[in-house]
Amino acid sequence: MVDSALEVTVGDGVTFQFTVVNGGDTSVELTFRDACTADFAVYEDDEAVWRYSDGRAFAQVLTSADLQPGETATFEETWPNPEPGDYTAEATLRVRERDITARTPFSV
Repeated sequence: MVDSALEVTVGDGVTFQFTVVNGGDTSVELTFRDACTADFAVYEDDEAVWRYSDGRAFAQVLTSADLQPGETATFEETWPNPEPGDYTAEATLRVRERDITARTPFSV
């Protein structure tokens, strides 16, 4: 069982910190589809206004990681030039097994 949480910090840009934790009793193998292990998106009224992966190329390589019981992995990215407004942030751990996501509202 993998749990996830997303924290948003508004300052000079908006920083997203996506944390996943293995809340189970056995290790969990995660297989990443490409070099973009986690993606971040910002929505305004259900319309995407920013996505980390847009316009970027990622190596097409499968990699894997074992998340041991109680182990945490954290992924971070920054939206550099946000406009003032009310948004929803979504983070996605891009693994073959199933996408693991977390969402949270925030304002700039």
